[in-house]
Amino acid sequence: MMNLVDLQGKRILVTQADAFMGPVLCEVLTKCGAEVIADTGPLLTPDRIALLVQKAAQIDVLVANLAIPAPNTQAVEVTDEEWDTVFAHLVTPLPHLVRAVLPQMIARQAGKILLMGSASALRGMKRRSTYSAARGAQLAYIQALGVEMAPHKIQINAIAQNLVENPTYFPPEVQALPAFQERIKWEVPLGRLVSAEEDASFAAYLCSDAANCFVGQIFPVCGGWVPR
Repeated sequence: MMNLVDLQGKRILVTQADAFMGPVLCEVLTKCGAEVIADTGPLLTPDRIALLVQKAAQIDVLVANLAIPAPNTQAVEVTDEEWDTVFAHLVTPLPHLVRAVLPQMIARQAGKILLMGSASALRGMKRRSTYSAARGAQLAYIQALGVEMAPHKIQINAIAQNLVENPTYFPPEVQALPAFQERIKWEVPLGRLVSAEEDASFAAYLCSDAANCFVGQIFPVCGGWVPR
């Protein structure tokens, strides 16, 4: 793992802390000295999100860790239900979270928001039209929000990842498949998955004061999978 960054005194809210990058994020951020608020509850209503932020009190950093299993559907077969479900889990919670935490950050003229997003929005993928569209909406929102909030000394960025070890998309049983191992050899210039710790360590850096110069940035973390 990379050298630990200093997050002493930072209160960091991590959503979906039991899925996607949540567990390793909580571990690494804690090792860096942060006080981590690990939330595992649903994020499907504005009221629940508002209550979460209210109970958390001061939030120095929001890590929007949002995930749902990616549908594997041909575009002509995508149903309204699939589209609505994916957007309800990946896109709709994001502005609700942001609007809940921004007032206190603006008042302090300090704060950070980091989205754990996906590189699927940066490169075309077959049978991923719904998922890629939702992930793309996340990234576009972060870019716009980042430049808007920069004058308030609030840094908002995203990690666009793929082929990173995590229990939601690349659990051990998937990694053990011979077809998947062969895919890694020809598709990923790095020649392996990015480790969960490598990704989480970079996220920790972006949560730190050392990363104050980045606003509205999308950082691919995917072993060279993009650009193609």
